[in-house]
Amino acid sequence: MKQDHKTAIVTGAGKGIGAAIARRLAADGHAVLVNYANDSVAAQEVVDEVVARGGKAIAVRGDVSAPLTMTNLFDAAEGRFGPVDILINNAGTMRNAMVATATDEDFDQQCAINLGGTFRGMREAANRLQDAGRIISISSSVVGLYQPSYGLYAASKAAVEAMTHVLAKELGPRGITVNAVSPGPIGTDFFMQGKSKELIRNITRTIPLGRLGKPEDIAAVVSFLAGADGGWINGQIIRANGGVI
Repeated sequence: MKQDHKTAIVTGAGKGIGAAIARRLAADGHAVLVNYANDSVAAQEVVDEVVARGGKAIAVRGDVSAPLTMTNLFDAAEGRFGPVDILINNAGTMRNAMVATATDEDFDQQCAINLGGTFRGMREAANRLQDAGRIISISSSVVGLYQPSYGLYAASKAAVEAMTHVLAKELGPRGITVNAVSPGPIGTDFFMQGKSKELIRNITRTIPLGRLGKPEDIAAVVSFLAGADGGWINGQIIRANGGVI
């Protein structure tokens, strides 16, 4: 279904959930900036797929932990497609470690990307997004589950959720909605990395719907929030996780 908004930025959109979101927003009729940090080939494949289907997309490199990246992404999107209506803060990293053995590097990296990147995206969007726009950040259902070895990751995502609540109130007068989607276990390389088949089976058994999520499951929720039908949803955290609690 075609939506009203015109230009979207999706961070970390070369693979996994971000790529699925970029494809879905393009299918909804948006021009999409596909941000990536390292893998230009994967990002260009997303762009080529969108263009082949009649959509508009460009790939722009940028590490969201760097101070000027979000400014550069908005500049690039505006220069190519016009004013930005939608920001999807998706870029993230996860380094599992028990709190007792986690390193300063583990902490600094996850804070810099998961929290710092989202903060800078929110700040830039607050100043440059069109009125009645959308800001949607990707959190995680590990917030609330509090599993061993996820302490730093969960903490960084909990901060994202806190900023979501606050910014929704700050930008409400302009008609800009601010929400977060918190996926459960999704069958991506990001999730699968370092996990045995047995562990993945055990995790799947904890999901009432009986399967891992797909990137497209999350993209569908983002599409709803980004579109006209999601206009009354604001300051919310949607736990798209198949029923994991």
